[in-house]
Amino acid sequence: MAKNKYVGEFEFNASKKMLYPYFSTASGLAQWFADDVNINNEDKVYTFIWDGDETKAKLTSNRTNHHVRFDVVDEDDDDNNFFEFKIEMNELTQSVYVRITDYSDMDDEEANELWETLIHDLKEIVGG
Repeated sequence: MAKNKYVGEFEFNASKKMLYPYFSTASGLAQWFADDVNINNEDKVYTFIWDGDETKAKLTSNRTNHHVRFDVVDEDDDDNNFFEFKIEMNELTQSVYVRITDYSDMDDEEANELWETLIHDLKEIVGG
């Protein structure tokens, strides 16, 4: 199946420091991103659970209050999926943006709909 790269940018009325735990911790991700999230601290593999289905992803890159990247662990796929959250600030307007990059099997419309819904949920939680 063909892979697509989705990039979305979402403005938040919250600080980078406040947002970062929602992208980097199991408890933060479980509040808006998945039904449940577990971490194997030894190898930094996160298990995301949606409707009883599990997806494993390895935390491959992170910088506190700036970005987090997860590479999906899938032995059947040579061209692995990944998703990345970058928290950026526009110095001129002091606005905080989250840029999401999602490289997966979803088409643009499907990915956009999914991320719009997820970010809406996160904004309700953080009040942003």
